[in-house]
Amino acid sequence: MAGFGEPGVTAVDAAGLTVGVVAARWHAELTDHMLERAVAAAEASGVRDVRVARVAGSVELPVVAQALARDCDVVVALGVVVRGSTAHFDYVCRSVTDGLTRVALDAGKPVGQGVLTVNTLEQAQDRAGLPGSAEDKGWAATVAALDAALAIRGLGKRTVPVGFGG
Repeated sequence: MAGFGEPGVTAVDAAGLTVGVVAARWHAELTDHMLERAVAAAEASGVRDVRVARVAGSVELPVVAQALARDCDVVVALGVVVRGSTAHFDYVCRSVTDGLTRVALDAGKPVGQGVLTVNTLEQAQDRAGLPGSAEDKGWAATVAALDAALAIRGLGKRTVPVGFGG
């Protein structure tokens, strides 16, 4: 957790958008809460169509995110990966990050990255939006993705000058 520089994570006006949320069941005590917060953020932003899917672990998030991106304006992926004593952590984190990025770019739709990649369970608890947590990644990832979808939508509504002077 950087602890600085985070933009505001208040609800946005995203009425009419559809949101797909895929959450891992691994570390369910955290991902269940993050899922609740993601749905709450979507609803607070005026979204009435939220589709939820659950998967075993974080490695499975990208393929289900890809399926959701076919029918949703925004996708949010939620999971928890805690560092262990092997290189498995690095492989999982890279796979999930690269996969979710690919989904976003291939679909041309925002994918909120709410996968906690932490050294300890305590760090995950501090980011999961629990009472007393420093951060609420379920909420923040959803609002960030909705905000990006609105930015993309806005690009088609105005002409932006290109070049110098002019």
